[in-house]
Amino acid sequence: MTKFFVARVLRNILLALSAAALTILSATAADGAKLAAQLCVACHGVHGHSESPMFPRLDGQTSEYIQAQLKGFREHARGETDARAYMWGIASQLDDDTVRALGDYYASQTAAPGRTGDAGLVARGRVVFEQGVPDNGVPACATCHGAQAQGNGAFPRLAGQHEPYLLRQIELFRSGARGNAPVMSAVAHQLNAEQAQAVAAYLQSR
Repeated sequence: MTKFFVARVLRNILLALSAAALTILSATAADGAKLAAQLCVACHGVHGHSESPMFPRLDGQTSEYIQAQLKGFREHARGETDARAYMWGIASQLDDDTVRALGDYYASQTAAPGRTGDAGLVARGRVVFEQGVPDNGVPACATCHGAQAQGNGAFPRLAGQHEPYLLRQIELFRSGARGNAPVMSAVAHQLNAEQAQAVAAYLQSR
């Protein structure tokens, strides 16, 4: 099954869900669990536990971060290709109360354990996460994202996130496609490929 085919199928699913959203939001604006099951589960999995590295895990994510990203999609502040193809249409149907309900719902879910990887790579990633790369002006990731990568308000939970997804986001920050986080854009420019790979592997293992 090609990536193009998968993307086309998912786009069709999301377009259909987006069209249906207008008829269900009035009944679910205060019910994040019901709305998540109706609109989000196809990509982000049951309770936000995404099995596909194409889509981020949302289980245990901070409410503040989810709310900020949904509003960013709704206002087209996030302009990467996936956002335009999928999330702009979905987020356009969500008012602030619904956005808050979704954020609170996913934040209340228990995050599943991460997946271990190459021990050496994970160990090197831990150093980057905890200490940064001082010679390149890269601060410790833990400073913003928490000592356990659990997230901190508007700074997202990274623990247990898919390694390929994290690497793709670093590339998007580096290219400027995700222009709504200038701090991460600066960090992404200072990480080399090996450091990015290592820290992503470490975070997936958390």
